Amino acid sequence: MNGVPRAPLYLGLAGLIPFVWGAVTYLSDDLHAFGSQTFGARFVGPYVQLFYGSVILSFMSGILWGFATKTSGSKAATCYVLSVLPALWAFFMTGGGPVTTGFNLIVGFAGLLLLDAAFWYWGLAPRWWMKLRILLTAVVILCLSVGVYL
Repeated sequence: MNGVPRAPLYLGLAGLIPFVWGAVTYLSDDLHAFGSQTFGARFVGPYVQLFYGSVILSFMSGILWGFATKTSGSKAATCYVLSVLPALWAFFMTGGGPVTTGFNLIVGFAGLLLLDAAFWYWGLAPRWWMKLRILLTAVVILCLSVGVYL
């Protein structure tokens, strides 16, 4: 992750904890039981991933909104419209059961990566942005896939 500032890198990696934890508690009955007893049933398996995933898509809408402020005119209008799509996706496409919601979040994070690439290409995101976003998105999609495909 050469070139990515430490604070965004470490915070981004820390932000993966609920996704990874959800995947491992889905795969391990012992960890699932420990997590349920220690943290509550909401904080294990797909439940933590799905809730947190919708929160993160909404958070990323705010990040893109911030990038949109760096431009003006019709390009700014386009960027503002694009920036709200991840939050709207999370709002409308979650809640249909764990497998459907997990799949929709995978699609949402893949779409977010395309938006990240567009904002980066337009020079609105930092130069290191895509290095970080590709790594984080790959881990998120892998972890969400555990609940969708296993």
